[in-house]
Formats: sequence, C-alpha cells, structure tokens
Amino acid sequence: MPASTDRAADLDDISFLGRLSEALSQTIEDQTRELFDAAGIVIPVRSCSLLTALRQAGEASAAELARALGQSHQLVIQKCPALIRLGLITQHPDPADARRKLFRLTEKGQAQMAMQDRYSEEISEVYRRLFEETGDVHAMILKTLRALKERPLRERATPQSP
Repeated sequence: MPASTDRAADLDDISFLGRLSEALSQTIEDQTRELFDAAGIVIPVRSCSLLTALRQAGEASAAELARALGQSHQLVIQKCPALIRLGLITQHPDPADARRKLFRLTEKGQAQMAMQDRYSEEISEVYRRLFEETGDVHAMILKTLRALKERPLRERATPQSP
C-alpha cells in the first residue's frame, strides 16, 4: 500500500505541539520579513526583542541581554555578528573587565528601532484583527507558558491518584 501523501497532516497531532509552535513562529517570521522589507526595516525579525532589550539597557553584555530576554547566552551571542555586520550594534570591551564585551545600538540601530516601533503599532492592529478570526493566540501562549512554568510536563505526566 502506498505511503500517505498527506504527511504533514499526520504531524499535526496534539502530541506534536512543539512542531506546530515552531511552524507558527516560522510563518510569522516569514510574513513579518515581507512587511519589514516593504517598510525598509533591515532588523532580522528574530532579533527585534534583543535590540529592544539593548535599547532599554543602553549598553549590555550578552549575559545581561540573555537574562533580560529569558534566552540562552549562546543564542544571544549567535545573533550579534549579523547585527554588527548590518551596522545596528557595536561591540567593545568592558573598561572594567576586558574579557567581557559590551554591546550598544549604533545611530543606524536607533533609526531602525524607531521604524520598528512604528511597525509595532501597525502589526498589533493586524494581530487584533487576526485574533477576531482565530481567538487570542497571544493570551493563550502566555497562559500556557505560565502554566508550564508552574507545573512542568513531567509533573503533568505523572498519573493522578483518584
């Protein structure tokens, strides 16, 4: 008997929630990139929160940015070379500890963040209209993340006593 031609549907099962979340994230990234391109925003879509955290800090190390974002130090470090190449941030040694590198937005980075701020207002409205159709995915994701932090899957997998 031939293999099913609808393999993706087989993987849309609830047990593959992580895969579906990644697919949603990738779709949002791809479609946001199109909007960024049209608006002249060169910021990598997945680096917007990093640049926002850096703008708030003024100057920060990768470790400080990782803590602010709730991400790994390694992930922050991986994003920085592209941001430097794009001229959005600079890197320099910490005067107090030469082993530590500090990052700061450039003038171009500041200008791009201002453009991204204007875009954020527009995309928030786009998401509100989408959520009228689908339900508030943002609120559901936040609620699910909080629930998993309070009680991880390993605890939820434990059989409950009657």
